Amino acid sequence: MTSNAPRQHARSFPAPRPDPVGEALHLLRLDGALYCRSELTAPWGIDLPAVDDLLFLHVVTSGRAWLAVDGAPPRALDQGTVGLVAPGVRHRLTSDPAARATPLFDIPVETLSDRYEVLRHGGGGEPTLATCSALRLDHVAAGRLLAELPPSLVVDVWTDDDLGWVHSTMRLIAREASADRPGGETVLTRLADVLAVQVLRAWLDSSQAGAQGWLAALRDEHVGAALAAVHRSPAHPWTLDRLAALAHLSRSAFAARCTALLGEPAMRYVTWWRLRLAHDRLAAGEGPVASVAHEVGYVSEAAFSRAFRREFGLAPGEVRRRSPAPLPRSPEVTKELAVVP
Repeated sequence: MTSNAPRQHARSFPAPRPDPVGEALHLLRLDGALYCRSELTAPWGIDLPAVDDLLFLHVVTSGRAWLAVDGAPPRALDQGTVGLVAPGVRHRLTSDPAARATPLFDIPVETLSDRYEVLRHGGGGEPTLATCSALRLDHVAAGRLLAELPPSLVVDVWTDDDLGWVHSTMRLIAREASADRPGGETVLTRLADVLAVQVLRAWLDSSQAGAQGWLAALRDEHVGAALAAVHRSPAHPWTLDRLAALAHLSRSAFAARCTALLGEPAMRYVTWWRLRLAHDRLAAGEGPVASVAHEVGYVSEAAFSRAFRREFGLAPGEVRRRSPAPLPRSPEVTKELAVVP
C-alpha cells in the first residue's frame, strides 16, 4: 500500500560555530550591580577609592572625561567609549588631566533607590554626562577573567551608528534602577551583563589581551575546544586522551600546548574547575555535599572531600554551613560600593 502524499524531509541546520570565549563569558553572573548617572560641568574631578570585589564600567554618553590610575598616563573617554577599571584599583575621573579630583565621599549625591544615584558636580563649564556601573562578577570564570585584566582599559565599543542604542540602554537602566517595578532587578542585571560582555569582547578583539593565560587558551583553536567541553560538562569522566581528541591533537602535543597557554597541565585545570564550581555551589547552599560532589564529577564523596580539603584547606561541609553575605544596603555602605560618578 503506497501513499501519494508528499514526502516530508527533515530540514537540517548547520551546527553552531564553537565559541569557547563566548561560552565562558556567558557563564559570568553579575551580582550586586549599582548605578550612578553623573551630570558634570568643567572643571570637575572625582577620586574613586579601590573596592576589592567590584568591576567598574564608566560610559561617557556626552562630552569627554579622563580616566587615570596610578602608574599609567591618563586616557581620554570620549562619547561612545567605555573605561573599565579592575577590582581593587583606585582611579580618578576628571574633566582634563590637570583638574583637581575631589574624594567621592565628599560629593553629595541624590539617592533615587538603593541601586541608583544621581551625582551633580563641577564648576559650571562644559558639560559631560556619564553613566557608571559597579559590578560584582560571580562565577568560577570570573576569577580567571579578572586575573588577566589590566588595571584599566579603554575601548571604543560603539560606532556613531550605535550611540542611539547606548543612550537607550542608559535611559532604561536609569528607569529600572530608580523605580520599584516588578522584575526591575532582573532587567538591570541583564543590561549590565550586555554592557560588560560587550566591553570585554571589544577588548579581546582589539588584541590587547595577552598571548598566554586563560583567555588565550580559550581563543586557541585546539585547546579552546577542549576547555569549552570541560566547562559544559564538568562531571564527564575526562582524561587527557579524551581532551586531546576534542582538540584534534596527539596526547603529547595537546598536553604541551595546553600547559604552555594555561601555565598548568590540562588535568590540573579540570580538577581546579570542578572544585571551584563545587565551592561556589556549596557556598550558595545549592545542595548537600554528596550531590554537589556527583555534579562535578566525583563518584566518591570521600575522594571529593580529600581533594576539596587539599585545594581550599577546609572541608566541604564547612563551606556549606557558611551563609553567603548579602550585598550591604545601608546608605553608607551603598555609597562605598557605588564608587561611580
